[in-house]
Amino acid sequence: MRSPDSNADPDVAEPHSAERAVRLLDDLHLRANDVEHFRLALTHRSVAHELRSAGDIEANPVSQSNERLEFLGDAVLGFVVARELYQRFPQATEGELTSRRVSLVRAEQLVTWARSINLGEYLHLATGERISDSNRDRILAGAFEALIGAITLDAGIDAVRAFILTFLERDIDNALAANIAANPKGQLQEYLQEHYREPPIYRIIGVEGPEHARTFTAEVLVDGQPIGSGIGESKRIAEQAAADQALDLLEGRSLAKPRSGIRKRRRPRPVKGKAQEHG
Repeated sequence: MRSPDSNADPDVAEPHSAERAVRLLDDLHLRANDVEHFRLALTHRSVAHELRSAGDIEANPVSQSNERLEFLGDAVLGFVVARELYQRFPQATEGELTSRRVSLVRAEQLVTWARSINLGEYLHLATGERISDSNRDRILAGAFEALIGAITLDAGIDAVRAFILTFLERDIDNALAANIAANPKGQLQEYLQEHYREPPIYRIIGVEGPEHARTFTAEVLVDGQPIGSGIGESKRIAEQAAADQALDLLEGRSLAKPRSGIRKRRRPRPVKGKAQEHG
């Protein structure tokens, strides 16, 4: 089975892209009411553009590629993920649910799921079009959303939800854990919601240096008390550093009395470089 990560083109010499759709459906153990939905889901816009360039005036890139299905699949995926998170985390706030949804529908996650079913093997691209290092992920992520759109039109919301949940149930815990671990502010938000029922409040308490090389000092407060501070080359980096220090303090203390002992204020923690800025 050809890997979607290779630079080899899908076999454009294969004249009927519907054959690709049938093979994909067989491999995924799916049954189609109308294979045309899946043929379109696998057809990159470059195919229609190529036909129009060759004089086929009927080859409208909008109606003869997977772009419209990609739009539909994006909306359906967001709905299914949102519903699953709503049910799975009944105590989570709107902001927490939004953060988790974003981490699950980001392009990197879609690419991982596309590769897990070898989706790149079935794509129908124009002659000379390659899944290269520069456009591979975008094409694979879009095709995965288009596949979701095709299942929605062909079999309905229950069927597409079952399809999406096969990926979510396998990867949701690791994906959410990775997102939180990479984002101290998000991790602190989770921690405080669980143990303190208080949101963190950030404020900038110092700005130094010339305009082109500012250094910011931020602190984070809970219930009006500072529990961490940090220094960075932007406000966001400084806030991340403050959140990181607050986590060190809070996770090292007993939670028997949640609001006791959080008044201690440490020396600000500096963070160098913008690579630490996660949002």
